[in-house]
Amino acid sequence: MFSGVTRAAVVSDLSPARRWHIVLARDRRFDGAFVYAVRSTGIYCRPSCPSRRPRRALVSFFPIPEAAEQAGFRACRRCSPTSVNGAHPDVALVRDACRRLDSHPDEPASMAALSARTGTSPRRLLRAFQAVLGVTPRQYRDAWRLERFKRQLHERKRVSPATYAAGYGSSSRVYERAGAQLGMTPATYARGGRGRRIAFTVVPCPLGRLLVAATERGICRIGVGAGAEELAAGLRAEFPAAEIRRDRGPLRRWVGAIRRHLEGRAPHLDLPLDVRATAFQRAVWEALRKIPYGSTRSYAEIARAIGRPRATRAVARACATNPAAIVIPCHRVVRADGDLGGYRWGIRRKRALIEGERATKANR
Repeated sequence: MFSGVTRAAVVSDLSPARRWHIVLARDRRFDGAFVYAVRSTGIYCRPSCPSRRPRRALVSFFPIPEAAEQAGFRACRRCSPTSVNGAHPDVALVRDACRRLDSHPDEPASMAALSARTGTSPRRLLRAFQAVLGVTPRQYRDAWRLERFKRQLHERKRVSPATYAAGYGSSSRVYERAGAQLGMTPATYARGGRGRRIAFTVVPCPLGRLLVAATERGICRIGVGAGAEELAAGLRAEFPAAEIRRDRGPLRRWVGAIRRHLEGRAPHLDLPLDVRATAFQRAVWEALRKIPYGSTRSYAEIARAIGRPRATRAVARACATNPAAIVIPCHRVVRADGDLGGYRWGIRRKRALIEGERATKANR
């Protein structure tokens, strides 16, 4: 019992770097403390999974399996991460509540009813959700229902059957809520972005290669990496049926602005975006865009800025899923102790961005 409590206390303070070392070591002591998900495969695993280790840039961490599934990942069949018990009492409570919400997607997420079913008080249940997932039960239910709706659209290719299978009461509710989060109408998303026209280009930049992609409404993806083909493949995987063409012409002005920004010649970057997001992600990303050039904020400070002081881990996940690097400056968010934490495009690039901005600011 003592060792379990000690581990739970330590786990809550683990940095992404430490979690990655645990995964590399396949340390069974941390099974149940968190899971890791791989974006290229769409699968999440327990830390001790014997499968081949992915590249760090493709990995995200989640406190419980339900959080990974909420983000669209599926459980690994080899290590069965859903069978691992949580390391903290609140994890077990939240998992139980999540299962009840998932099994009745069409019912209201009433705190009174849900707390009664899980044998706890509404206050304790709310605090447990915010501590473990960084969201309320209602927000969890809405986000998970949207993910279910997206899967149903891919499978059924028709909006009406997917609407009711996902638990929405009417098509108007779908177009009102899901449409804003998908970044396109549900019918268009069901076709893998069919009908959407996306232009993209990959150009050299101080960080390696820079991919910029945009619809007629604004930038939908910015990625940084070493290889142009890998960056382009990620874009096509996101919108498999969209009309995607490599065409620098329409993007020339935006690409130029981003490159000047990276070179320190244009500190203030304000470009139009066309990105999909949940309400929570959108709130986090807007807060990131308010961080002054050359400055950093901690994950906890961002959580407080959006009025969700207990949602530090959820803020970190929103940073990890940022589709528009640089314009949404998630590289400016670090740990409270000054450690850089994680970065989707690599810690080396995050350090270079922060140091470059500070140097530019100091010389002005």
